[in-house]
Amino acid sequence: MPRRRRPPRSGALTELPPLKILSQIAALQGLYYMAAFILFGFTALVMGTSFSMDLVFGWSAVRGDTTEGWLMGFIWVIDGGMLIALAIIILIGRSKLVLDFAVSLHVIHLFVVVAYTGGQVPQHKAWWLTMAASSATAVILGTWGCRYRELKPISFGGGGSSSNNAASNTVNAGGASDGVTDGDEEQGFSRGRGRGRGRDGAGEYEMVKMNGNGDAVR
Repeated sequence: MPRRRRPPRSGALTELPPLKILSQIAALQGLYYMAAFILFGFTALVMGTSFSMDLVFGWSAVRGDTTEGWLMGFIWVIDGGMLIALAIIILIGRSKLVLDFAVSLHVIHLFVVVAYTGGQVPQHKAWWLTMAASSATAVILGTWGCRYRELKPISFGGGGSSSNNAASNTVNAGGASDGVTDGDEEQGFSRGRGRGRGRDGAGEYEMVKMNGNGDAVR
């Protein structure tokens, strides 16, 4: 008997179209580098130093033996951890996909850094620890935010109007039971013997009693 294939876990990337996956990864990667340019540019402006592409696509600036190196690492954690977590919550919105997208983003950044530096693998341990902390922050915050959105009660709307309609129906039912005679008279019916008008107001009629033979008794 052939072995049955194990079904993919719910919410896995296999449930999404490949084109949609690529577009979402490209959007996250673009936001990642755009935020990096803004943060590192502002930091260089405040510190009075010149901005360099090495700050974004290099690894030498992140080091543990200088204060500037710690600052660069902290900026990467803000960018790849907090800001990307927010982007995942907005663009992806599924808690089971947070790990896949967060890790994929940092792996792509690793390949970009290696390609930019001419095939050099990052040598500073501080850089690797920074990327690990950034990935963990993105996964934790992104998962929490997506689960919060998934568990948030869904409001279908119309609740207020439904309750108002129910209340008005109850009042109308009570009023109808109290004024049955008035309603009948408005519709052109009267109880007992007497005269009245038709519902359309045209013509008159007279209600009389009937005997057992079906003849009218005047």
